[in-house]
Amino acid sequence: MKLIVGLGNSGAKYAQNRHNIGFMAVDRIAEDHGFSPWKSRFSAQVSEGRLGGDKAMLMKPQTFMNRSGQSVGEAMRYLKLEPADVIVLHDELDLAPGKLRLKQGGGHAGHNGLRSIHQHIGEAYGRVRLGIGHPGHKDAVAGYVLHDFAKADEDWLDDLMRGISDGANYLAAGDGAKFQSAVAARTAPARNAGREAPAKTEAPKPTAPAAPVEDNRSPLQKLADKFR
Repeated sequence: MKLIVGLGNSGAKYAQNRHNIGFMAVDRIAEDHGFSPWKSRFSAQVSEGRLGGDKAMLMKPQTFMNRSGQSVGEAMRYLKLEPADVIVLHDELDLAPGKLRLKQGGGHAGHNGLRSIHQHIGEAYGRVRLGIGHPGHKDAVAGYVLHDFAKADEDWLDDLMRGISDGANYLAAGDGAKFQSAVAARTAPARNAGREAPAKTEAPKPTAPAAPVEDNRSPLQKLADKFR
């Protein structure tokens, strides 16, 4: 079984914030893969279902970002899982908008949600880092992540959510390469997709050699022409 956690802040006013992209991702998985209705458990909203052949629980902690580890730790222990069975989807300032990277273990890089999870279950869990871009200065970060996505972000955000949902079975199975390929198929389609093939030009057909012209001169005329 996998525990797949989306990070965000609870409440309608935060729903479209950049910081809530993790919530958005697990919402999309639940909707597309026929998971159960969301219900309150472990100080979180949880939804249960299957991804591929495996059981999975989706989770949205309702404790606010900086206490996310409380819900994750409680659920992990109740379900008798190991940290390696936990996958956390979260916003990533250091990736361009729409980019995605996988990471297993390691530091929290100052992310408050990850910091809290580290405190409750250690650092050996998996992460799906969802790029939202950086505002350019560290003093602008708080306002940036707690601001809604811009209208100009709608297309790439929808493509990213679709890709995550498409690859969710692979994510649960631990096949990171296929998961990333599924995402890339939505976010970076083939360069030539939709382009018309250039028209083919036919090579010119060879022309038949001209028929030889019959020489009707007399032998005397031929001899005279040779000495002109």
